[in-house]
Amino acid sequence: MSEVTYLEAIRQAMWDEMERDERVVLLGEDVGLYGGAFKVTAGFVEKFGTQRIIDTPISEEGFTGVAIGAAFNGLRPIVEFQFIDFIANAFNMITNFAAKSRYRWGAGVPIVMRGPTGGGVRAGPFHSQNPEMHFVHTPGIKVVVPATVADARGLMKSAIRDEDPVLYLEHKKLYRHIKVAAEELEGQEELVPIGKAAIRRRGKHIVVITYGAMLYTALEAAEVLAGESIELEVIDLRSLVPLDKECILEAVGRINKVILLHEDTRTGGMAGEIAAIIVEEAFDDLDGPILRVTAPDTPVPFAASLEDAFIPQVEDVVRAARELSAY
Repeated sequence: MSEVTYLEAIRQAMWDEMERDERVVLLGEDVGLYGGAFKVTAGFVEKFGTQRIIDTPISEEGFTGVAIGAAFNGLRPIVEFQFIDFIANAFNMITNFAAKSRYRWGAGVPIVMRGPTGGGVRAGPFHSQNPEMHFVHTPGIKVVVPATVADARGLMKSAIRDEDPVLYLEHKKLYRHIKVAAEELEGQEELVPIGKAAIRRRGKHIVVITYGAMLYTALEAAEVLAGESIELEVIDLRSLVPLDKECILEAVGRINKVILLHEDTRTGGMAGEIAAIIVEEAFDDLDGPILRVTAPDTPVPFAASLEDAFIPQVEDVVRAARELSAY
């Protein structure tokens, strides 16, 4: 039985969309002849040619600007950042041009900005960051973070077909570790709607709200806690912008105890925004404090022991759940 990895699902989605729509083009560093730093685009240039698979210089601001201009002229570019950390070099183009275009003069910028995010692979502080909140804070950009193979495919397809900029964050640790049987994937809907969360595990005592690779940390913690008769419900946000407030508030109304979990650093992280929403709109439903399990406010360490201490672990979620259960 063949299997499809998270990486292959991203690859398949882009390939399918390029076959479906000749306006879709791909550009970035080493995406063509080399096939991408993680080989996501291996074979693309042979299939689609150098007019649609474009190797660029090492200039994130430059090739992102080219993609925006191409979108204005009717194309639907996919921009690959070799590591998502270097999206910082294109910040001006993304936030001041792509994000504001529809507001300024009604023109959408249908580009997908994608790249490997997150830590856990000992890549150090310049190749392990989670920069999502810089863009969550910028009106005009959609931000998606797939955690499963089906979502990696479905959200990519939806992002390519969207009429506005979409930041698509793919956790590098999931690339080859997460996989499903090909037959199982064939039974899934091809398009996953942007802005809809998914409940990955039902529970009745505590709800854990998370996204990205931390989904698997939450699910593993839920297995541990089930042995202590503490049942976690686990919500995978999938999309940070737009955010599925309805799913969040419905869960809080049923379960009343909340843990917010993410790999990003604490201050200004998504957990703070979600906590504010819950306090504003569902405070009376709470039976205890909202607990945040996040990375600390420091760059991502290179040393294995320090990186493990930096990234939230299963035992951190278990500890928080035990604390919350006491209320």
